[in-house]
Amino acid sequence: MLWEAQFGDFANGAQTIVDEFISSSEQKWGQRSSVVLLLPHGYEGQGPDHSSARIERYLQLWAQDNMTIAYPSTPASHFHLLRRQAYARPRRPLIVFTPKSMLRLKAASSMPEEFTTGGFRPVLPDPATLDSQAVTRVILCSGKVVWELEAARAKRGDTQTVILRVEQLAPIPAQEIAAALRAYPNAEIVWVQDEPQNQGAWPFMALNLPELLAAQGETRGLRVVCRAASASPATGSHKKHEIEQADLLERAFAR
Repeated sequence: MLWEAQFGDFANGAQTIVDEFISSSEQKWGQRSSVVLLLPHGYEGQGPDHSSARIERYLQLWAQDNMTIAYPSTPASHFHLLRRQAYARPRRPLIVFTPKSMLRLKAASSMPEEFTTGGFRPVLPDPATLDSQAVTRVILCSGKVVWELEAARAKRGDTQTVILRVEQLAPIPAQEIAAALRAYPNAEIVWVQDEPQNQGAWPFMALNLPELLAAQGETRGLRVVCRAASASPATGSHKKHEIEQADLLERAFAR
């Protein structure tokens, strides 16, 4: 079953149901569910209630592989994620964040053969061809901001920054991330997200990713580029949103 939310404070209104029956269904009730939540999420300048599906809340509830949390960046990745979910055993809930702007974004498209071959990959490589030895920064990111970062990189003519897409947020695909990072031994590692510092995936990644990467032999530090910590999911001013987004993209590439 797929449960698609509309814009609004879905995470707030549904929190009791998520807590009671989805995140803890196995431990509380001895029941397994493969329900899929498709939650609109995307910092698109439409205000607080139309920006955040509260990624941080679902990641806070994740433990013991009780569910899968994903933020795919392409239609094919989304398709293979749902396909994997249909066949996965044991059955567990799947939370998917779905920016509405990507429905009409030409860059966020997939070729037919991408649907008919392969499977879901929790980490996608950078499609750009760059000299790995010359790369000085690797950006880890998810979802909508991927496309904004790629557009900003092309505009700047930047050939020293790689953008890796983390399609699955939990369980953290540490082995796949570490394998991708090994190709860029001279680069710093930066997590980039649209959300404020106290929200989105960063609190979860900051707490867990360095230790998991260290277990894979990757000991480089990890820092974040994001909006400042905020009491609100997003600003209520479209003009301020545009200023914040331009600043975020500038800091993602500035040396």
